[in-house]
Amino acid sequence: MKLLPTLLSPLVFVAASLAAAQPAPLSALPSLDMPGYMGTWYQVAWFPNRFQKQCVSDTVASYRRMPEGVEVINRCRNAEGRIDSVTGLARPAGSEIRGDTLQPAQLEVSFLPRLLRWLPIWGSYWVIQLAEDGRYAVVSEPKRKYLWVLSRAPSLAPADESAIRSRLAQQGFDLARWQTHTHTTPAEAPR
Repeated sequence: MKLLPTLLSPLVFVAASLAAAQPAPLSALPSLDMPGYMGTWYQVAWFPNRFQKQCVSDTVASYRRMPEGVEVINRCRNAEGRIDSVTGLARPAGSEIRGDTLQPAQLEVSFLPRLLRWLPIWGSYWVIQLAEDGRYAVVSEPKRKYLWVLSRAPSLAPADESAIRSRLAQQGFDLARWQTHTHTTPAEAPR
């Protein structure tokens, strides 16, 4: 019977090590003022992804409230210098809009054509950080695979970038994937 504790000790150690290495589940902000979040945002940093691979600079996102949710218009400059644009819809996901407040700050977004949005192809869009004055926001999803740092200006102040990165490290993000996104000639903001 002494063999059982000898065998269990390494297993308990491995299990405890794995549990310690996993970050806590990611949480969206408890609430988001929808009117304050609407308008144009500059993407100033991100985790590169396959569906934005054509975007080399000047990415902007504009949000506008609509009866069915939030219209999302993303524009960016591609390698040929042309502007690419896509329009989508964001809607509450695991959250609800009470008055002008989304509780919690969880949306899902689809860029499929309107007639195909019945398909279950929606991506999570969680606001996980927001400056008190709304000058920047950080968006991700539960698995931390995607990340977008948005700003009301084409660049972040160094103190803001430092604060965002510090908080992301606390939230369990792999900051080796962080890339700054440049704005050379801003893509025209959607109206």
